[in-house]
Amino acid sequence: MAEKFKIERPKIPAELSAESFHYREDAYYSRIIIEGETIRAEEVHRIKFDEVIFKNVVFEQVSFQNIELTDCVFDHCDLSNSDFSEGSIHRVEFRESKMLGINFSDATIANVLFTGCQGNLSSFGFAKLKHVMFEACLLNNGDFFECKFQKVGFRDCELDEVNFSNTSLNGVDLSSCTFHNLQASLESLRGCIVNTEQAIGFAQFLGLRIKE
Repeated sequence: MAEKFKIERPKIPAELSAESFHYREDAYYSRIIIEGETIRAEEVHRIKFDEVIFKNVVFEQVSFQNIELTDCVFDHCDLSNSDFSEGSIHRVEFRESKMLGINFSDATIANVLFTGCQGNLSSFGFAKLKHVMFEACLLNNGDFFECKFQKVGFRDCELDEVNFSNTSLNGVDLSSCTFHNLQASLESLRGCIVNTEQAIGFAQFLGLRIKE
């Protein structure tokens, strides 16, 4: 049976100051809303955002390695090919955002909701995910290689050719998701929850012959 869990929502004040993004020496941004702009070709390590809303923001060739995101919302943003590797991401929501090829590798991701996002070719390799939910997301050809999952859910997602190698899917419910093939070992799939059609596909993948 799938494990049920709650995700802590971002804690954001009712009133935020509207600001444009300009790099600061301390690389710390708090209690602001950034809306309708493009952040271009920034390469900043250890940038921090606390209680920040990004709305209709385009991140273009952005590298924010070791980013710290706490109590943030990305609403209808374009984060394609952004580099958030080795980041610390807590109580964050990504809503209806384009995230093609985004890099979350080696990140620590906790109490995070991805809903309605286009995340094909995204990379989560070696990341630690705890209390994370993907809802109605496109994650085809995504990479979850050697991740550590603790209370992670996928609901109504497209997962074709996703790489779950060396990642335990024990207790993870994929039954509402669609895929033709997953890259995963038998050990990775042990305890994974699937529907009947998916189970038949896995049986064929394992070389079993199913008698009608």
